[in-house]
Amino acid sequence: MIRKVGWVTMTFLAISVGIYAGMSIITPAARTGFVQNLFDTALVPITMHLAGGAVAIVFGAFQVNSRLRAKFLPAHRWLGRAYLVAVVVSGVGGLILAKNSDGGLVGHFGFAMLAVCWLFATLNAYRYIRAGDITTHRAWMYRSYALTLAAVTLRIYLPLFQIAGYEFDVAYPLISWIAWVPNLLIVEWFVLTRPSAKIAG
Repeated sequence: MIRKVGWVTMTFLAISVGIYAGMSIITPAARTGFVQNLFDTALVPITMHLAGGAVAIVFGAFQVNSRLRAKFLPAHRWLGRAYLVAVVVSGVGGLILAKNSDGGLVGHFGFAMLAVCWLFATLNAYRYIRAGDITTHRAWMYRSYALTLAAVTLRIYLPLFQIAGYEFDVAYPLISWIAWVPNLLIVEWFVLTRPSAKIAG
């Protein structure tokens, strides 16, 4: 029951962020000033990042559900291919955009490392499934989706830091790291302690 509630909550947040990313592409009114500036100065990378990210965060939520995987295996495989392409598109876009991020050098490096780790984890997952190693593939997919969910945790931390009274310029460099490093550490603990475990279902 707890796992099911956790998966439903995660999926709701993932779909919400995916919808926001899609709306930011097609509806200028949905964009923040920073995002609008990126559309004005880096149209192709920001479109890649948002479009790919929207697909990855939504599709990935259904990929980590063990019951759905078992029940709809052909769909799982096709969604996996779409997820891979979406991460590559979004990750490359994010890597290009990292130099334009807020937060100075610390922020640039934090978001660049997120993009690199995201691409590395996802391509490793693909490499292992091609080799027929399902267990290792699954572990790398969990890592990949933990990094995908940085889009959710970033949007949780931002208002929390504001409520705590931190200035944006102070908070954002830190958020560029804590939006994804704790996610990865939690999944790494899960993979190491329960290598054959199922995340949800």
